[in-house]
Amino acid sequence: MATAKKSSTAKAGGVRFSEDSVAHSHVHFDGKLHDSVVMVTQEADGNFLVKVGFLKIQHKYEIVFTLPEVPALGPDVCPAPVPNPHLCVTDVRRTLEGGIRVTCEYMAHQEGVLQEEMMLVSESKEDACLRVRVQARVMEHHHGTPMLLEGVRCVGVELEYDSEQSDWQGFD
Repeated sequence: MATAKKSSTAKAGGVRFSEDSVAHSHVHFDGKLHDSVVMVTQEADGNFLVKVGFLKIQHKYEIVFTLPEVPALGPDVCPAPVPNPHLCVTDVRRTLEGGIRVTCEYMAHQEGVLQEEMMLVSESKEDACLRVRVQARVMEHHHGTPMLLEGVRCVGVELEYDSEQSDWQGFD
């Protein structure tokens, strides 16, 4: 019966530490990590997708992001009055660089990958509008606390009423 012999050589691509790595505890990265900020990408149809990262269910967040210049909208942009119970635009303003800075509040109401939509319209151009989809990965309560991206901050917690947790003791 033949037995397989295990190799004792290390695989390429491992992590190596220098002799003085204990003395240096800082990690340095080249440039800003793109995973630490809200990602804004323009889609083929000219609209935008905004990825805000991991959020926690039943938490309310303020999300701030900047869209690049959209000449079709003109100089005066505002949110369309489209009711959305989970996403509310609180401020839209032009930046000095010509982009559009959007501030909104988002309620993470359900777990999973969620997308909510907002519309930005021009106040001077009748049919000019822009669709912005906000995408979040919403975690359950027991999965811990997510590290929020730059541009996202928690502004509140909506606790659901649980009758089993109540101090109320009914009369017998």
